[in-house]
Amino acid sequence: MADVLNTLNEKLKTKFGSDILSAEQLFDFPVFTVKKEKILEIIKTLKEEEGFNFLTDLTGTHYPDNKGQELGVIYHLHDMPGNRRIRLKTYASLADPKVLSLTGLFPGANWMERETFDFYGVLFTGHPNLKRILNMDEMNYFPMRREYPMEDAKRDDKDNSMFGR
Repeated sequence: MADVLNTLNEKLKTKFGSDILSAEQLFDFPVFTVKKEKILEIIKTLKEEEGFNFLTDLTGTHYPDNKGQELGVIYHLHDMPGNRRIRLKTYASLADPKVLSLTGLFPGANWMERETFDFYGVLFTGHPNLKRILNMDEMNYFPMRREYPMEDAKRDDKDNSMFGR
Protein backbone atom coordinates (compact mmCIF):
# COMPACT_ATOMS: atom_id res chain seq x y z
CA MET A 1 0.00 0.00 0.00
CA ALA A 2 2.91 2.36 0.53
CA ASP A 3 3.51 2.24 -3.23
CA VAL A 4 -0.06 3.54 -3.74
CA LEU A 5 0.72 6.44 -1.40
CA ASN A 6 3.98 7.29 -3.14
CA THR A 7 2.54 7.04 -6.66
CA LEU A 8 -0.57 9.08 -5.89
CA ASN A 9 1.35 11.62 -3.82
CA GLU A 10 3.74 12.22 -6.69
CA LYS A 11 0.89 12.65 -9.21
CA LEU A 12 -1.20 14.87 -6.93
CA LYS A 13 1.78 17.04 -5.91
CA THR A 14 2.67 17.49 -9.58
CA LYS A 15 -0.85 18.59 -10.47
CA PHE A 16 -1.96 20.41 -7.31
CA GLY A 17 1.28 21.38 -5.58
CA SER A 18 0.75 23.11 -2.23
CA ASP A 19 -2.98 22.26 -2.24
CA ILE A 20 -1.91 18.83 -0.94
CA LEU A 21 -1.16 19.65 2.69
CA SER A 22 0.03 16.20 3.78
CA ALA A 23 0.28 12.58 2.72
CA GLU A 24 0.79 9.69 5.10
CA GLN A 25 0.16 5.97 5.46
CA LEU A 26 -2.22 5.19 8.35
CA PHE A 27 -3.56 1.71 9.09
CA ASP A 28 -2.98 0.47 5.52
CA PHE A 29 -4.70 3.56 4.09
CA PRO A 30 -3.01 6.30 2.12
CA VAL A 31 -4.35 9.49 3.71
CA PHE A 32 -4.21 12.90 2.02
CA THR A 33 -5.09 16.19 3.70
CA VAL A 34 -6.04 18.83 1.14
CA LYS A 35 -7.22 22.43 1.02
CA LYS A 36 -11.01 22.66 1.11
CA GLU A 37 -11.13 24.93 -1.94
CA LYS A 38 -9.61 22.13 -4.07
CA ILE A 39 -11.38 19.06 -2.68
CA LEU A 40 -13.82 18.75 -5.60
CA GLU A 41 -11.12 19.16 -8.23
CA ILE A 42 -8.81 16.67 -6.51
CA ILE A 43 -11.53 14.04 -6.11
CA LYS A 44 -12.62 14.58 -9.72
CA THR A 45 -9.01 13.95 -10.82
CA LEU A 46 -8.81 10.81 -8.68
CA LYS A 47 -12.05 9.53 -10.17
CA GLU A 48 -11.34 10.32 -13.82
CA GLU A 49 -7.59 9.73 -14.01
CA GLU A 50 -6.88 7.19 -11.28
CA GLY A 51 -10.04 5.05 -11.28
CA PHE A 52 -11.33 5.90 -7.78
CA ASN A 53 -14.91 5.70 -9.00
CA PHE A 54 -16.69 4.67 -5.79
CA LEU A 55 -17.31 6.97 -2.84
CA THR A 56 -17.40 4.49 0.02
CA ASP A 57 -18.03 7.01 2.78
CA LEU A 58 -18.19 10.69 3.58
CA THR A 59 -18.46 11.90 7.14
CA GLY A 60 -17.60 14.76 9.44
CA THR A 61 -15.78 15.31 12.68
CA HIS A 62 -15.36 18.16 15.14
CA TYR A 63 -12.08 19.25 16.71
CA PRO A 64 -13.01 22.18 19.00
CA ASP A 65 -9.37 22.88 19.94
CA ASN A 66 -8.20 23.09 16.32
CA LYS A 67 -8.82 26.84 15.91
CA GLY A 68 -9.72 27.86 12.38
CA GLN A 69 -10.14 24.23 11.30
CA GLU A 70 -12.68 22.91 13.78
CA LEU A 71 -14.79 20.94 11.28
CA GLY A 72 -13.31 18.07 9.32
CA VAL A 73 -14.78 16.24 6.35
CA ILE A 74 -13.39 12.79 5.59
CA TYR A 75 -13.83 10.98 2.27
CA HIS A 76 -13.12 7.31 1.53
CA LEU A 77 -12.67 6.42 -2.13
CA HIS A 78 -12.29 2.97 -3.68
CA ASP A 79 -10.82 1.88 -6.99
CA MET A 80 -12.66 -1.44 -7.30
CA PRO A 81 -10.85 -2.90 -10.36
CA GLY A 82 -7.46 -2.02 -8.87
CA ASN A 83 -8.58 -2.81 -5.28
CA ARG A 84 -7.07 0.41 -3.95
CA ARG A 85 -8.58 2.56 -1.20
CA ILE A 86 -7.68 6.06 -0.08
CA ARG A 87 -8.83 8.58 2.48
CA LEU A 88 -8.96 12.34 1.96
CA LYS A 89 -9.44 14.94 4.67
CA THR A 90 -10.22 18.60 4.52
CA TYR A 91 -10.99 21.15 7.22
CA ALA A 92 -13.22 24.20 7.61
CA SER A 93 -13.72 26.73 10.37
CA LEU A 94 -16.90 27.16 12.40
CA ALA A 95 -17.04 30.72 11.08
CA ASP A 96 -16.99 29.50 7.45
CA PRO A 97 -18.19 25.86 7.44
CA LYS A 98 -18.50 25.63 3.64
CA VAL A 99 -17.09 22.72 1.62
CA LEU A 100 -17.83 21.96 -2.03
CA SER A 101 -20.46 19.28 -2.68
CA LEU A 102 -19.58 16.04 -4.47
CA THR A 103 -23.14 15.34 -5.63
CA GLY A 104 -22.23 16.20 -9.23
CA LEU A 105 -19.51 13.51 -9.22
CA PHE A 106 -21.13 10.95 -6.95
CA PRO A 107 -24.94 11.04 -6.67
CA GLY A 108 -24.63 8.86 -3.54
CA ALA A 109 -22.91 11.76 -1.79
CA ASN A 110 -26.33 13.41 -1.47
CA TRP A 111 -27.41 11.58 1.67
CA MET A 112 -23.93 11.43 3.17
CA GLU A 113 -23.55 15.20 2.86
CA ARG A 114 -27.01 15.78 4.31
CA GLU A 115 -26.12 13.58 7.29
CA THR A 116 -22.83 15.43 7.80
CA PHE A 117 -24.68 18.74 7.63
CA ASP A 118 -27.34 17.46 10.02
CA PHE A 119 -24.88 16.34 12.69
CA TYR A 120 -21.92 18.71 12.26
CA GLY A 121 -23.23 21.78 10.43
CA VAL A 122 -20.97 21.54 7.38
CA LEU A 123 -22.54 23.53 4.53
CA PHE A 124 -21.96 21.72 1.23
CA THR A 125 -21.88 24.38 -1.48
CA GLY A 126 -23.74 23.22 -4.58
CA HIS A 127 -25.77 20.53 -2.83
CA PRO A 128 -29.23 20.25 -4.45
CA ASN A 129 -31.23 19.79 -1.23
CA LEU A 130 -29.15 20.45 1.88
CA LYS A 131 -31.56 19.99 4.77
CA ARG A 132 -31.74 17.83 7.85
CA ILE A 133 -32.13 14.14 7.15
CA LEU A 134 -32.28 12.41 10.57
CA ASN A 135 -32.94 15.15 13.12
CA MET A 136 -35.95 17.42 13.41
CA ASP A 137 -35.99 20.51 11.22
CA GLU A 138 -36.57 22.65 14.33
CA MET A 139 -33.19 21.77 15.87
CA ASN A 140 -30.97 24.82 16.12
CA TYR A 141 -27.76 22.97 16.99
CA PHE A 142 -25.62 20.15 15.63
CA PRO A 143 -25.60 17.23 18.09
CA MET A 144 -22.29 15.56 17.13
CA ARG A 145 -20.19 18.62 17.80
CA ARG A 146 -18.18 18.40 20.99
CA GLU A 147 -19.77 21.49 22.46
CA TYR A 148 -21.77 19.82 25.18
CA PRO A 149 -20.71 17.90 28.29
CA MET A 150 -21.08 14.13 27.98
CA GLU A 151 -22.79 13.83 31.33
CA ASP A 152 -24.76 15.98 33.68
CA ALA A 153 -22.27 16.88 36.42
CA LYS A 154 -25.13 17.39 38.90
CA ARG A 155 -26.33 13.79 38.72
CA ASP A 156 -26.35 12.04 42.07
CA ASP A 157 -28.11 8.83 41.02
CA LYS A 158 -25.02 6.96 39.85
CA ASP A 159 -22.02 5.57 41.60
CA ASN A 160 -18.87 6.41 39.64
CA SER A 161 -16.99 3.54 41.31
CA MET A 162 -19.16 1.18 39.27
CA PHE A 163 -17.68 2.71 36.09
CA GLY A 164 -14.01 2.53 37.06
CA ARG A 165 -13.80 6.20 38.03
